[in-house]
Amino acid sequence: MRIGPSPRRTQARFSALLSAVLIAAVPASALAGPADRYYERSFVVAAHQRCNLFRPQLAAALNAAAWQARGAALRAGADDRQMAETAARARARAAVTPCASGDLKTVKGRVETAFAGWSRTARMVFPGQRADWTADRAAYARPTWRLVQTGRTGASPVRFGVTGGLNRPDQLAAVVSWQGRSRPTGVRLVLRDKAVAPRPWLARELPPVAQRRVFWAAGVASAEDSLLAEGRETGQAWTFPAAAADALTGLDPREVFTVEFVFRDGSVTRSLFEVGDFAAGRAFLAMGRV
Repeated sequence: MRIGPSPRRTQARFSALLSAVLIAAVPASALAGPADRYYERSFVVAAHQRCNLFRPQLAAALNAAAWQARGAALRAGADDRQMAETAARARARAAVTPCASGDLKTVKGRVETAFAGWSRTARMVFPGQRADWTADRAAYARPTWRLVQTGRTGASPVRFGVTGGLNRPDQLAAVVSWQGRSRPTGVRLVLRDKAVAPRPWLARELPPVAQRRVFWAAGVASAEDSLLAEGRETGQAWTFPAAAADALTGLDPREVFTVEFVFRDGSVTRSLFEVGDFAAGRAFLAMGRV
């Protein structure tokens, strides 16, 4: 059986190639820091939105690349205000670049060439500061993790992310296999409320209670074997509304959030997760299954 390159190596190769393509193709491009890469990718995304340069699958890939570049810039020390200004400059430049210009034709051709092999990539790893998101675009008959990060609450493994299957829509979920205690009566996702606290909270803990937003799980069922942690035979799958995924997408990649399990006696156990490149992973999934 042929073994292909690892998801992490494939991602690094594509990211480097795309950066080289954009640096060569976008006129007057600054060289090479994370904020520059975000500018370049934001410019191409904005130009596509104005001029319809690429087919939907490639547009989704570029969107994923832009989100990934934004996360890298923030982790390198940029802040939200700088990223907003960078994106605004990119959009302004795209707005005055003629759709028929030679520059855009060069960008279009080189990006399409860079994308030709990557469009068939099924799995990617999106590294974070302390935890990774693993994305999977492969088409499986059984439900699977399409985007997942692993955690724990005590001795019990927890997986959180997006599940889906050929005949099942993608859904945000937490799967837990309990070790030696009763089952919870409810599960909630807790994160910073951007409407109340617009600035990122970068401690390795949640912001104060008044600045938190809570999404309660909308349902629970026995977890499919394909969603369980390795070595576990049973577990619970708690599902969350789509608005919860959108709220996570809007957070700073350096922030954390928790999945909290509430028990009948009022006790709560928590599993801590990192926002990381959740937005980039969702955009990668938007390319469709392979």
